[in-house]
Order: sequence, then C-alpha cells, then structure tokens
Amino acid sequence: MNEPHTAAPDKGNSAGADSPHLDSAEQEQAAEHSAPHPLVIHEIVREEGEVAMARTFAALMWSALAAGLSMGFSFLVQSILESSLPETPWRGLVSSLGYTVGFVFAILARQQLFTESTLTAVLPVLTRRDVATLLKALRLWAIVLFFNLVGTAIFAAILQIRGVFSPEVSESLAKLAMTPLSAEFGVTVVRGVFSGWLIALMVWLLPSARSGRLLTILIVTYTVAVSKLTHVVAGSVEAAYAVMIDAASLSDYFLVFLVPTFIGNVIGGVSLVAIVNHAAIAPEIMSLPQKSDD
Repeated sequence: MNEPHTAAPDKGNSAGADSPHLDSAEQEQAAEHSAPHPLVIHEIVREEGEVAMARTFAALMWSALAAGLSMGFSFLVQSILESSLPETPWRGLVSSLGYTVGFVFAILARQQLFTESTLTAVLPVLTRRDVATLLKALRLWAIVLFFNLVGTAIFAAILQIRGVFSPEVSESLAKLAMTPLSAEFGVTVVRGVFSGWLIALMVWLLPSARSGRLLTILIVTYTVAVSKLTHVVAGSVEAAYAVMIDAASLSDYFLVFLVPTFIGNVIGGVSLVAIVNHAAIAPEIMSLPQKSDD
C-alpha cells in the first residue's frame, strides 16, 4: 500500500532564505520566525489524527473522560462570573470569558476532545481514502464522544452536591443550564455548524501559533461563547445539569440539544474546515513522490 509522503518544506519558501542582505545565520533566524507552509500545518494536524486513531481503547477512554470533566469548568466558571456581575447589557461579554476555561484545560493538557477530532481524524481519511482508515476514524469518534459525554454528566452530578457553592452561583448554574436547550432544532444545528467550524479552525491555527497557543484558544472559544453557539461537549454539561435539576427532560437533552448540536459540529468541523483546507493542499500532496512499502 502506498503511504502519503510529504517532503520537507523548501527552504527557498522560508522568509529571508534567499535574501542577499542576510548571512546564513540570519537566514535561519528569519526562517524560524516565518509562518509554517500550509502543507506543513496539514501534515502536523494529520499526524495528530494518525496518532489518536492508533491509541488503545483504554487510552482514548481515559483521555476523553478527562476532557469531559475539564469542560465542566467552562460551565462553572461562566456561572460564577455571571453571579458576581451586575445586571447590565455587558455582563455576558465578561462572563463569556469563563466559557474559555474548560477548553484551555482540555486542549493544553492534550486531552481527547471530540470536536478537535472532526478535523484531525478526517484528514487521514481524506489523504488515504480507504475503508480501514474510515473505520478507525469512526471508532475514534465513537469512543471519544461517548466518554466526553460521560465526563460531562459526572461533572454535572458533582455540581448537585449541596453547600459547595453559594445560592447565587447555584441560581446562575440553573439559568445557564437552559442555554443549549433554548432554540429550535434547525437553529441549534446552524449554531453547531459555526461552533464546529471555529473549534476545528482553532486546531488548524495552533501549529503556527507557537507561544500564542493560549491566546488562540481564548480568542476562538470566546467567540463561540459570546456568539451563543452550541458545542456538543461544553453544552452537554449544561444540558445534563438541567436534566438533573428537573428543568428539562432526557428527551430534551437528546432531541433538543445533543442530536442537532452533534450534526452541526460534525458538518462545521468536517465540511467547512477539513475538506476545504485539505482541498487547498491536495494538489501539492498528489504532486509529491509516493513511498512504497515494498
């Protein structure tokens, strides 16, 4: 079987590589500060998907469970900020910063988050184009999404313990819990498309962000929060909490939140980022020499 092969980035494409005004050391310094070639970013992200698909069930399970638990802090911190701010038109602009916390924890800790895999796991499928890789990607999605949701349910259950947080925070938790359940099916799908698009785009941005990784995560996830978009993992903590306090039913959780948000996140992550970004790189990949297993 032929394996996808990528050549090392051409030094001639690096900033300052051919500049007559720089010596060799300065040319290398300029190259270090130049943005990575799109093909390099593509291969970094694709390799992340390859590594994730090769992980054992237990490794994926624990990593996905940890990510689901970490995402619970988005709900909690946002609620704490909401309860501490006065009733003003700008309160949501500030409290939305709390939504970014769970993403920061999960992504920087390298925990397995479903919406990231809508990009990383799809690139190997688009590159290899075989059934075996597709099945590996579907296996990854199933394991990661299931245990992400288990983690969010556990976190929501922990929030039920009385006396841990003030009545003001509990009231804010109950109010925010209804957010992912507040729209019609079609609206939630569209919101999910934008959310999946942004999170997958963030994965594409991170390899070139370098020391700005934290800022990149904050900007993208703040955009999701302030736009009131729906995310299948972050929103699951809120929706599960609403079910546990009897503010919503299980059917609401699945039919009003989970199904439309999942559909939207997958469409956003796969079609609007993975396919489009891969399409921009595919001609370069096809023009490269192929390595054979022979």
